[in-house]
Amino acid sequence: MSSTSINHTHGHVFLGSAHDENAKRTLWVVALTLVMMVGEITAGYLTGSMALLADGFHMATHAGALGIAAAAYSYAKRHACNQRYSFGTGKVGDLGGFASALILGMVSLAIGVESVMRLLQPTEIQFGTATLIAIAGLIVNIVSALLLGHGHSHEHEHDHHGNDNNLKSAYVHVIADALTSVLAIAALLAGRFFGWVWLDPAMGIVGAIVIARWAWTLMGVTAAVLLDQTDTHVAEEIREQVETPGDVIITDLHVWRVGPQAHAAIVSVLGEVTANADSIRTRLKQVHEIRHLTVEFRPA
Repeated sequence: MSSTSINHTHGHVFLGSAHDENAKRTLWVVALTLVMMVGEITAGYLTGSMALLADGFHMATHAGALGIAAAAYSYAKRHACNQRYSFGTGKVGDLGGFASALILGMVSLAIGVESVMRLLQPTEIQFGTATLIAIAGLIVNIVSALLLGHGHSHEHEHDHHGNDNNLKSAYVHVIADALTSVLAIAALLAGRFFGWVWLDPAMGIVGAIVIARWAWTLMGVTAAVLLDQTDTHVAEEIREQVETPGDVIITDLHVWRVGPQAHAAIVSVLGEVTANADSIRTRLKQVHEIRHLTVEFRPA
């Protein structure tokens, strides 16, 4: 029986190819969100508008979630070569994405509860001021989405079987904020010109449901990575490359994500004496997703 790794010496830095670029984009979005948050809270105190104050503190939760994304990028880069992490820090972004998804879920719950309360007990709305603030928030969210969306597309082009979930979580946050702004603007205009005051909380409920669904999906994707769920596409490709010649069979196979564009694999094979661990490694060079490979060979 023989066991070997892909190299005698190798590193465990499995950060995404656009890690630094995405980190910078996220920091810009955090700055924009903080500026908008401070502006809304300040305006709320100066004008006495509870609507502005509420939206300002709502922006604060998103700023916190985006801050988690930025911190995850920084931590992953700073500790990428730390020997305490057996497979590097490539999954720190997924941990940040999961935390952001939890915050997004709590935000959707708060929006839903508040919307139901306002539907049952309507309150006076300052349509003019609220509409202007909603438009300003939408502009900030559009700029933020453009910043993050470019990086999101860049990651997808380089990795068709998984991307940067930390960037995805930040992107979902700004898109969720943009959605609530669009719904709010539509409801405020309808209330101002048609007297449909009920539409404002109704749109809040719709937005809360959509955001909750996004949060649930993001939690599922990131949890799968954190729990080392097998990537079936890569596992099938490994079996095809190893077993096709017919001289060996795979007796044990483990495949999991260790970074946005990197997988690790442990392959145990039983085969003829004409094969060996080195020949198995050669066959698996075709599987480009594998960045860390361990092969165990046992002669039949």
